[in-house]
Amino acid sequence: MADIDLNNLDLSNIGSWPLLVKAVIVAVVAVSVLAAGYFLDVQAQQENLDRIISEENRLKSDFEVKQAKAANLEAYKAQMVEMKDSFGAMIRQLPSKTEVEDLLVDISQTGLASGIEFQLFKPLKERHIEFYAELPITLKMTGTYHQFGEFVSGIAALPRIVTLQNISIKRASGKKKDLLTMNVTAKTYRYLDESEVSGKRKKRKKKKRR
Repeated sequence: MADIDLNNLDLSNIGSWPLLVKAVIVAVVAVSVLAAGYFLDVQAQQENLDRIISEENRLKSDFEVKQAKAANLEAYKAQMVEMKDSFGAMIRQLPSKTEVEDLLVDISQTGLASGIEFQLFKPLKERHIEFYAELPITLKMTGTYHQFGEFVSGIAALPRIVTLQNISIKRASGKKKDLLTMNVTAKTYRYLDESEVSGKRKKRKKKKRR
């Protein structure tokens, strides 16, 4: 190769070049073609293969999760039945619209039976929340600690759900200084019937359209 003068090579007559030069050029061209093939094709295939492997791993993971759920399907069904029964029991503790008035009477009667004197018994505006409605009642009562304790125990014993919130107790004024005044918000709840639930859904749809 050292005896070959590259300047004397005739590009228009490659066939007359020395065999060694031809071999070197063929090797260079072959390496270039292989390199170009790798970067243009093999590398793209490798990236595609990596994506496929990643997708395969994801599908395997999804399959394992679904297989575990399928294996526990009967347990899930039993749990759903239990949850429906529990939910039904809770719903039955909520009065219907026609029963609310009776419940208000029960709350009032519970207070009177405890010896409490009502100064204020004011049902406020009903608030709808999902499948049920919340009815707050502002109460102001005069009595003793013992009577207030009886009232709270009586409320807890009612067959319907009633909660007492925002309780404030202070000494009564005027002629009843030996007594106490309790301000409290009682909240009772009722379930919404199908017509009320469907009405709420229609209102939501109208708002979305706007």
